Amino acid sequence: MTKTGIKERLLKINTLRVVVQFLSFIFFSAIIWNVNSLPILLPVLWTWGLQRNIVGDAFTAMQLMLSGWQQAAPVFPWLAVASFLAVGILIGKSLCGWVCPFGFIQDLVDFIKSKKMEISPKTHEDMKLIKYLILGATLFISVTFSAAKLLKAHGNYERAMGIFAYAPFTAVSPAETLFATLPKMVQGFSNAITEKPTLETLAGILELPPLFWVQLFILIGVLVLAAYVPRGWCKYLCPHGAIMAVLNKFSFIGLKRDLVKCVKGECRECVKVCPMRVHILEQPWEKFSDPECIYCLKCVDACPNKAIRLKYP
Repeated sequence: MTKTGIKERLLKINTLRVVVQFLSFIFFSAIIWNVNSLPILLPVLWTWGLQRNIVGDAFTAMQLMLSGWQQAAPVFPWLAVASFLAVGILIGKSLCGWVCPFGFIQDLVDFIKSKKMEISPKTHEDMKLIKYLILGATLFISVTFSAAKLLKAHGNYERAMGIFAYAPFTAVSPAETLFATLPKMVQGFSNAITEKPTLETLAGILELPPLFWVQLFILIGVLVLAAYVPRGWCKYLCPHGAIMAVLNKFSFIGLKRDLVKCVKGECRECVKVCPMRVHILEQPWEKFSDPECIYCLKCVDACPNKAIRLKYP
Protein backbone atom coordinates (compact mmCIF):
# COMPACT_ATOMS: atom_id res chain seq x y z
CA MET A 1 0.00 0.00 0.00
CA THR A 2 1.34 3.47 -0.92
CA LYS A 3 1.92 6.22 1.61
CA THR A 4 -1.07 8.11 0.20
CA GLY A 5 -3.26 5.01 0.52
CA ILE A 6 -2.22 4.49 4.15
CA LYS A 7 -2.90 8.14 4.94
CA GLU A 8 -6.36 8.00 3.37
CA ARG A 9 -7.20 4.84 5.29
CA LEU A 10 -6.10 6.32 8.61
CA LEU A 11 -8.10 9.49 8.02
CA LYS A 12 -11.34 7.56 7.57
CA ILE A 13 -14.09 8.07 10.13
CA ASN A 14 -14.13 4.38 10.98
CA THR A 15 -10.56 4.60 12.28
CA LEU A 16 -11.61 7.34 14.69
CA ARG A 17 -14.63 5.27 15.70
CA VAL A 18 -12.47 2.28 16.65
CA VAL A 19 -10.24 4.53 18.76
CA VAL A 20 -13.29 5.97 20.53
CA GLN A 21 -14.65 2.46 21.13
CA PHE A 22 -11.36 1.33 22.66
CA LEU A 23 -11.04 4.38 24.91
CA SER A 24 -14.67 4.01 25.97
CA PHE A 25 -14.05 0.38 26.90
CA ILE A 26 -11.14 1.42 29.13
CA PHE A 27 -13.20 4.21 30.67
CA PHE A 28 -16.09 1.86 31.40
CA SER A 29 -13.77 -0.65 33.04
CA ALA A 30 -12.09 2.10 35.09
CA ILE A 31 -8.80 0.26 34.61
CA ILE A 32 -6.66 3.40 34.95
CA TRP A 33 -8.66 5.00 37.78
CA ASN A 34 -9.38 3.65 41.22
CA VAL A 35 -12.97 4.83 41.12
CA ASN A 36 -15.94 3.29 42.84
CA SER A 37 -19.36 2.90 41.26
CA LEU A 38 -21.04 6.17 40.26
CA PRO A 39 -24.67 6.78 39.24
CA ILE A 40 -23.85 7.22 35.54
CA LEU A 41 -26.40 5.28 33.51
CA LEU A 42 -26.10 4.79 29.76
CA PRO A 43 -28.22 2.72 27.35
CA VAL A 44 -25.38 0.37 26.40
CA LEU A 45 -24.80 -3.34 27.03
CA TRP A 46 -22.45 -3.45 30.00
CA THR A 47 -22.17 -5.17 33.38
CA TRP A 48 -22.89 -4.39 37.01
CA GLY A 49 -20.50 -7.12 38.12
CA LEU A 50 -17.25 -5.13 38.17
CA GLN A 51 -16.09 -3.66 41.46
CA ARG A 52 -14.49 -0.63 39.78
CA ASN A 53 -17.45 0.15 37.58
CA ILE A 54 -18.09 3.82 36.88
CA VAL A 55 -20.86 3.39 34.32
CA GLY A 56 -24.08 1.47 34.77
CA ASP A 57 -26.22 -0.31 32.20
CA ALA A 58 -29.53 1.61 32.13
CA PHE A 59 -31.54 -1.47 31.15
CA THR A 60 -30.15 -3.48 34.06
CA ALA A 61 -30.91 -0.56 36.38
CA MET A 62 -34.47 -0.54 35.06
CA GLN A 63 -34.91 -4.25 35.89
CA LEU A 64 -33.36 -4.00 39.36
CA MET A 65 -35.33 -0.89 40.35
CA LEU A 66 -38.65 -2.29 39.11
CA SER A 67 -38.07 -5.50 41.03
CA GLY A 68 -36.93 -3.75 44.19
CA TRP A 69 -33.50 -5.42 44.29
CA GLN A 70 -32.09 -5.11 47.85
CA GLN A 71 -34.97 -2.76 48.69
CA ALA A 72 -38.16 -3.13 50.66
CA ALA A 73 -40.28 -2.00 47.73
CA PRO A 74 -39.91 -1.44 43.98
CA VAL A 75 -38.87 1.99 42.71
CA PHE A 76 -39.83 3.51 39.40
CA PRO A 77 -36.60 3.71 37.32
CA TRP A 78 -36.65 7.45 36.61
CA LEU A 79 -32.91 7.72 35.96
CA ALA A 80 -32.85 4.74 33.63
CA VAL A 81 -35.85 5.98 31.64
CA ALA A 82 -34.35 9.48 31.50
CA SER A 83 -31.09 8.01 30.19
CA PHE A 84 -32.85 6.24 27.34
CA LEU A 85 -34.95 9.28 26.46
CA ALA A 86 -32.13 11.84 26.63
CA VAL A 87 -29.64 9.78 24.64
CA GLY A 88 -32.27 8.61 22.18
CA ILE A 89 -33.56 12.07 21.39
CA LEU A 90 -30.20 13.86 21.34
CA ILE A 91 -27.93 11.37 19.55
CA GLY A 92 -30.09 8.37 18.66
CA LYS A 93 -28.32 5.02 18.53
CA SER A 94 -24.88 6.60 18.19
CA LEU A 95 -23.70 5.02 21.44
CA CYS A 96 -24.37 1.59 19.92
CA GLY A 97 -21.91 2.33 17.12
CA TRP A 98 -19.32 4.36 18.98
CA VAL A 99 -19.37 3.55 22.71
CA CYS A 100 -21.12 0.27 23.58
CA PRO A 101 -18.50 -2.21 24.93
CA PHE A 102 -20.30 -5.26 23.59
CA GLY A 103 -20.66 -3.58 20.21
CA PHE A 104 -16.88 -3.13 20.26
CA ILE A 105 -16.41 -6.84 20.99
CA GLN A 106 -18.67 -7.73 18.06
CA ASP A 107 -16.67 -5.49 15.74
CA LEU A 108 -13.47 -7.26 16.84
CA VAL A 109 -15.03 -10.69 16.29
CA ASP A 110 -16.20 -9.51 12.87
CA PHE A 111 -12.57 -9.64 11.67
CA ILE A 112 -12.32 -13.40 12.32
CA LYS A 113 -14.27 -14.50 9.27
CA SER A 114 -14.16 -12.48 6.05
CA LYS A 115 -16.92 -14.40 4.24
CA LYS A 116 -20.24 -13.61 5.89
CA MET A 117 -23.51 -15.50 5.98
CA GLU A 118 -26.16 -14.33 3.54
CA ILE A 119 -29.54 -13.80 5.20
CA SER A 120 -32.57 -13.29 2.98
CA PRO A 121 -34.47 -9.99 3.29
CA LYS A 122 -37.60 -11.72 4.66
CA THR A 123 -35.65 -13.68 7.27
CA HIS A 124 -33.79 -10.51 8.23
CA GLU A 125 -37.04 -8.60 8.74
CA ASP A 126 -38.53 -11.45 10.79
CA MET A 127 -35.43 -11.83 12.95
CA LYS A 128 -35.41 -8.12 13.79
CA LEU A 129 -38.58 -8.73 15.79
CA ILE A 130 -36.79 -11.06 18.23
CA LYS A 131 -35.24 -8.17 20.15
CA TYR A 132 -38.69 -6.70 20.74
CA LEU A 133 -39.90 -10.07 22.06
CA ILE A 134 -36.91 -10.20 24.45
CA LEU A 135 -37.66 -6.64 25.57
CA GLY A 136 -41.34 -7.42 26.06
CA ALA A 137 -40.67 -10.61 28.04
CA THR A 138 -38.15 -8.83 30.28
CA LEU A 139 -40.46 -5.92 31.05
CA PHE A 140 -43.41 -8.27 31.61
CA ILE A 141 -41.49 -10.25 34.25
CA SER A 142 -40.10 -7.11 35.91
CA VAL A 143 -43.43 -5.29 36.03
CA THR A 144 -45.47 -8.28 37.22
CA PHE A 145 -42.90 -9.09 39.90
CA SER A 146 -42.94 -5.42 40.94
CA ALA A 147 -46.72 -5.54 41.29
CA ALA A 148 -46.52 -8.77 43.28
CA LYS A 149 -43.94 -7.24 45.61
CA LEU A 150 -46.07 -4.16 46.18
CA LEU A 151 -48.96 -6.46 47.11
CA LYS A 152 -46.67 -8.49 49.41
CA ALA A 153 -47.42 -11.60 47.37
CA HIS A 154 -44.07 -12.13 45.69
CA GLY A 155 -42.76 -15.05 47.76
CA ASN A 156 -43.81 -17.87 45.44
CA TYR A 157 -42.89 -15.78 42.38
CA GLU A 158 -39.38 -15.21 43.72
CA ARG A 159 -38.87 -18.85 44.68
CA ALA A 160 -40.00 -20.00 41.24
CA MET A 161 -38.00 -17.47 39.20
CA GLY A 162 -34.90 -17.06 41.38
CA ILE A 163 -32.51 -14.43 39.96
CA PHE A 164 -34.74 -14.12 36.89
CA ALA A 165 -37.37 -12.36 39.02
CA TYR A 166 -34.96 -9.50 39.70
CA ALA A 167 -32.99 -9.32 36.46
CA PRO A 168 -34.62 -11.54 33.82
CA PHE A 169 -32.41 -10.34 30.96
CA THR A 170 -29.21 -9.48 32.80
CA ALA A 171 -29.10 -12.94 34.40
CA VAL A 172 -28.20 -14.41 31.01
CA SER A 173 -26.81 -11.33 29.29
CA PRO A 174 -23.71 -12.14 27.21
CA ALA A 175 -22.10 -8.92 28.40
CA GLU A 176 -22.54 -9.92 32.05
CA THR A 177 -20.96 -13.29 31.31
CA LEU A 178 -18.05 -11.89 29.30
CA PHE A 179 -17.21 -8.84 31.40
CA ALA A 180 -17.99 -10.08 34.92
CA THR A 181 -18.74 -13.79 35.37
CA LEU A 182 -15.74 -15.18 33.45
CA PRO A 183 -13.18 -12.66 34.81
CA LYS A 184 -14.35 -13.34 38.38
CA MET A 185 -14.04 -17.08 37.79
CA VAL A 186 -10.52 -16.74 36.42
CA GLN A 187 -9.53 -14.47 39.30
CA GLY A 188 -10.97 -16.88 41.86
CA PHE A 189 -9.15 -19.82 40.30
CA SER A 190 -5.89 -17.83 40.18
CA ASN A 191 -6.20 -16.82 43.85
CA ALA A 192 -6.90 -20.41 44.86
CA ILE A 193 -3.78 -21.67 43.07
CA THR A 194 -1.49 -19.07 44.65
CA GLU A 195 -2.76 -19.94 48.14
CA LYS A 196 -1.62 -23.60 48.13
CA PRO A 197 -4.97 -25.10 47.21
CA THR A 198 -6.29 -28.47 48.30
CA LEU A 199 -8.20 -30.82 46.03
CA GLU A 200 -11.40 -29.91 47.88
CA THR A 201 -10.83 -26.19 47.23
CA LEU A 202 -10.22 -26.69 43.51
CA ALA A 203 -13.21 -29.02 43.24
CA GLY A 204 -15.39 -26.38 44.90
CA ILE A 205 -14.26 -23.73 42.41
CA LEU A 206 -14.81 -25.99 39.43
CA GLU A 207 -18.27 -27.04 40.62
CA LEU A 208 -20.28 -24.69 38.46
CA PRO A 209 -24.05 -24.09 38.68
CA PRO A 210 -26.30 -24.97 35.71
CA LEU A 211 -26.99 -21.26 35.11
CA PHE A 212 -23.32 -20.73 34.25
CA TRP A 213 -23.50 -23.24 31.40
CA VAL A 214 -26.60 -21.48 30.05
CA GLN A 215 -24.77 -18.15 30.22
CA LEU A 216 -21.70 -19.60 28.51
CA PHE A 217 -23.79 -21.23 25.77
CA ILE A 218 -25.54 -17.92 25.04
CA LEU A 219 -22.24 -16.00 24.99
CA ILE A 220 -20.57 -18.45 22.60
CA GLY A 221 -23.64 -18.46 20.37
CA VAL A 222 -23.71 -14.66 20.20
CA LEU A 223 -19.99 -14.44 19.40
CA VAL A 224 -20.30 -17.06 16.67
CA LEU A 225 -23.26 -15.12 15.27
CA ALA A 226 -21.16 -11.94 15.25
CA ALA A 227 -18.44 -13.72 13.27
CA TYR A 228 -20.89 -14.73 10.54
CA VAL A 229 -23.34 -11.81 10.70
CA PRO A 230 -21.93 -8.32 11.36
CA ARG A 231 -23.54 -6.88 14.49
CA GLY A 232 -25.85 -9.88 14.65
CA TRP A 233 -26.62 -9.28 18.33
CA CYS A 234 -27.47 -5.62 17.72
CA LYS A 235 -29.69 -6.37 14.72
CA TYR A 236 -31.69 -9.25 16.12
CA LEU A 237 -31.35 -9.76 19.88
CA CYS A 238 -30.43 -6.64 21.86
CA PRO A 239 -33.29 -5.22 23.99
CA HIS A 240 -31.37 -1.95 24.35
CA GLY A 241 -31.44 -1.70 20.58
CA ALA A 242 -35.20 -2.32 20.59
CA ILE A 243 -35.81 0.64 22.89
CA MET A 244 -33.37 2.87 21.04
CA ALA A 245 -34.84 1.89 17.66
CA VAL A 246 -38.15 3.45 18.69
CA LEU A 247 -36.43 6.61 19.95
CA ASN A 248 -34.15 6.76 16.90
CA LYS A 249 -37.13 7.78 14.78
CA PHE A 250 -37.45 11.01 16.78
CA SER A 251 -33.75 11.73 17.19
CA PHE A 252 -32.18 15.08 16.29
CA ILE A 253 -29.33 13.25 14.58
CA GLY A 254 -29.64 11.81 11.10
CA LEU A 255 -27.96 11.29 7.75
CA LYS A 256 -28.37 13.27 4.53
CA ARG A 257 -27.78 12.09 0.97
CA ASP A 258 -26.79 14.57 -1.74
CA LEU A 259 -28.89 13.73 -4.81
CA VAL A 260 -26.49 15.52 -7.13
CA LYS A 261 -23.45 13.53 -6.02
CA CYS A 262 -25.23 10.20 -5.45
CA VAL A 263 -25.22 7.84 -8.46
CA LYS A 264 -27.96 5.64 -7.04
CA GLY A 265 -28.41 3.45 -10.13
CA GLU A 266 -24.71 2.61 -10.52
CA CYS A 267 -23.35 2.45 -6.98
CA ARG A 268 -24.54 0.64 -3.86
CA GLU A 269 -21.34 0.85 -1.80
CA CYS A 270 -23.11 2.49 1.15
CA VAL A 271 -25.66 -0.33 1.34
CA LYS A 272 -22.98 -3.02 1.03
CA VAL A 273 -20.94 -1.81 4.00
CA CYS A 274 -23.85 -1.06 6.37
CA PRO A 275 -23.64 -3.59 9.26
CA MET A 276 -27.29 -2.94 10.17
CA ARG A 277 -28.62 -3.45 6.62
CA VAL A 278 -30.27 -0.05 6.45
CA HIS A 279 -31.88 0.61 3.05
CA ILE A 280 -30.00 3.88 2.64
CA LEU A 281 -30.92 4.48 -0.99
CA GLU A 282 -34.62 4.09 -0.20
CA GLN A 283 -34.56 6.65 2.61
CA PRO A 284 -35.61 10.32 2.27
CA TRP A 285 -32.60 12.18 0.92
CA GLU A 286 -33.11 15.38 2.97
CA LYS A 287 -32.63 13.56 6.27
CA PHE A 288 -33.25 10.06 7.55
CA SER A 289 -33.05 8.49 11.00
CA ASP A 290 -33.67 4.81 10.37
CA PRO A 291 -34.61 2.85 13.52
CA GLU A 292 -31.74 0.40 12.98
CA CYS A 293 -28.99 2.91 12.10
CA ILE A 294 -26.18 3.05 14.68
CA TYR A 295 -24.41 5.97 12.96
CA CYS A 296 -21.15 4.08 12.56
CA LEU A 297 -20.73 6.22 9.39
CA LYS A 298 -19.24 3.37 7.39
CA CYS A 299 -21.53 4.50 4.57
CA VAL A 300 -19.92 7.95 4.68
CA ASP A 301 -16.45 6.39 4.34
CA ALA A 302 -17.55 3.99 1.60
CA CYS A 303 -19.28 6.51 -0.66
CA PRO A 304 -16.86 7.28 -3.53
CA ASN A 305 -18.66 10.54 -4.31
CA LYS A 306 -18.95 11.82 -0.73
CA ALA A 307 -22.72 12.02 -1.14
CA ILE A 308 -23.62 11.03 2.44
CA ARG A 309 -22.99 13.12 5.51
CA LEU A 310 -24.17 13.52 9.06
CA LYS A 311 -27.00 15.99 9.69
CA TYR A 312 -27.77 17.56 13.07
CA PRO A 313 -30.39 18.56 13.94
